[in-house]
Amino acid sequence: METDLQLAQRAAMTGAAVALPHFEALADLPRELKADGSVVTAADRAVESAIRDVLAAARPTDAVLGEEEGQTGASGRRWIIDPIDGTALFVAGDNRWLILIALEEDGEVTTAVAAHPAQGSLWWATRGGGAFEGRIVGGRVVAETPVHVSAGADTVAGSRLGVVPEEWNRELVAPLKELTPALHWPIHPALMIARGDLDLAVQTGGQIWDFASTSLIVREAGGAYSGIDGRPQPGPGASVYARSDALRQAALEAMAVVSGSR
Repeated sequence: METDLQLAQRAAMTGAAVALPHFEALADLPRELKADGSVVTAADRAVESAIRDVLAAARPTDAVLGEEEGQTGASGRRWIIDPIDGTALFVAGDNRWLILIALEEDGEVTTAVAAHPAQGSLWWATRGGGAFEGRIVGGRVVAETPVHVSAGADTVAGSRLGVVPEEWNRELVAPLKELTPALHWPIHPALMIARGDLDLAVQTGGQIWDFASTSLIVREAGGAYSGIDGRPQPGPGASVYARSDALRQAALEAMAVVSGSR
């Protein structure tokens, strides 16, 4: 029987196969604004629909929560989907967008997959099983490589910082940028932390589907994650990823006055 991880990987690659033709023909892609001002396209909806079809066929009793279609079903097992994370990047022709899929069991994320389809990379983790990076070749995952956070000092000053989305909530990350510059990120900053290429990252806004997958990957790579309010579970608002829990706490302290958490 196909494992939950294998299913999540297959669903992500199915979504990638739907997304990439849209990405290659952006001039013809219909797009609109949601009530919150964010962009949504026909690609977002088509990718989520394709992923849902894969999950429903394999796990018909599981619940599914997706950014575009909301929640269907009620179960202690819930799949969480962000069909195109970074739609603004997608419509701009920037290849840093992702497909994110996570499985939550009784409130805990246990399986996570993050795909950068336009870059041909796939990242994944299972609770207690470590974190990995691979390549997508011919619809298969190859070159599986374990990833782990780097070592270093637990201070914000001198740390390698990533901020995503870069244009949101600038005042929140301003105290961190006074201590260390925000660096360019060719892949999602959380994944760069998992691979040891960054030390600290702030995702300045989002919902559970933005964080469910990446939070587990970072943790299984030896790092730390929390909401800006310190909550350990992914949810709405801003979030912090770090290569160590001490660095995560230092970042929260630096941002406390701005975020109102004191």
